Amino acid sequence: MYRGGISRGGPESRLPDPHLVDWTAMILRWFHLVTGAAWIGASFYFVWLNNHVRPVDSGDPTRGLAGEVFAIHGGAFYRVSKFGGAPEQLPNVLHWFKWEAYLTWVTGMLLLGVTYWMDARSMMVDPAVRDLSPSTAVGVGAGSLVLGYVVYDVLCRAMSRQPLALAALGAALFTGASYALFALLGARAATMHLGAMIGTIMAANVLFVIIPGQRAMVDAMVAGREPPLERGKAGALRSFHNNYFTLPALFVMVSNHYPVIWSHRYAWLLVVGICVLGGLIRHGFNLAGVGRPRPFVPSIAGAAGLVVLAVVTRAPTPEAATATVNVTAVQQVIAARCLSCHSQTPTQAGFVAPPKGLALDDRATIEANRAKIGAQVSNGAMPLGNLTAMTDDERQLVVNWAAGG
Repeated sequence: MYRGGISRGGPESRLPDPHLVDWTAMILRWFHLVTGAAWIGASFYFVWLNNHVRPVDSGDPTRGLAGEVFAIHGGAFYRVSKFGGAPEQLPNVLHWFKWEAYLTWVTGMLLLGVTYWMDARSMMVDPAVRDLSPSTAVGVGAGSLVLGYVVYDVLCRAMSRQPLALAALGAALFTGASYALFALLGARAATMHLGAMIGTIMAANVLFVIIPGQRAMVDAMVAGREPPLERGKAGALRSFHNNYFTLPALFVMVSNHYPVIWSHRYAWLLVVGICVLGGLIRHGFNLAGVGRPRPFVPSIAGAAGLVVLAVVTRAPTPEAATATVNVTAVQQVIAARCLSCHSQTPTQAGFVAPPKGLALDDRATIEANRAKIGAQVSNGAMPLGNLTAMTDDERQLVVNWAAGG
């Protein structure tokens, strides 16, 4: 089932102090998660508000009021009103929601740069896929983000009144982008750039459509002109799209840690399938918000689809060898191919500690992690990009040992 390693290293890279790189990546990931939670939380909340707005029944004569929502939270009652267009006059304080999106994208791009672009030879290039230069690999990754949004934007402007056709064509093009990235980059890097593409589209929607449309409406009101409500509707459409993009984007963020996804032979299709199922799960919640009957059928179907994918993509269990594999022989392979990283004192450039804290310096630890070692070696996720050039015979030896041979 293995599709290929995540990357392949060449000569030792001239990288900054790995200790500082790790700290930088950790802090960026932390801020990325914090700002992402704020952005996605705001997105979910406003979709919830729109779905729960009901006709005004409080006798409020305010002109242009389309509906209201009453809620209770934290021991207090809240009343939120929604206007069909714009209020007669602007309030003294108007809250904008944009920095959550901007900072999520900025921290995400910085993290992508530190983790992948800065060490593209190891993290992005896989000669078994395509023997690109590091600069070319970075160019492919960065270009995919720009091209992804440009194509999406053109389609949105041309097909805004045909949502189903837009969704179908968008899914087809996303599948094509996935295939192309997996055909050019290491599998893990391809997966992360697909996620970055989704995130870039979401952030660009805010920067180029949603916020400018809102500002145009505010500026028109300040000048005493009728606000251009069509700009607001265009922003509402992009915001609605962003809402469906959230679960796929979150999936790709966490898939970085699970080789079972990106190391699969058909990972380019598997990633797309999970993204579609994520959107389907979100669709059920949106249907529930507008009061549709049996709204969570799509969500249940999406969750069931994930279970099906987990089953059908499972690699067959290797048959045990007819002869028992000597654990000493396995230790020798691990010493030659794994200890440069998985040791209490790693010698591989860029590592200051064994990955996931797993040091394979002694036989007891190796025996205790038999299943884990076998799975990682079998699907090709380890050694990292096969930097240590583990041979097929050595790989099979470890797999047979892990299977009980």
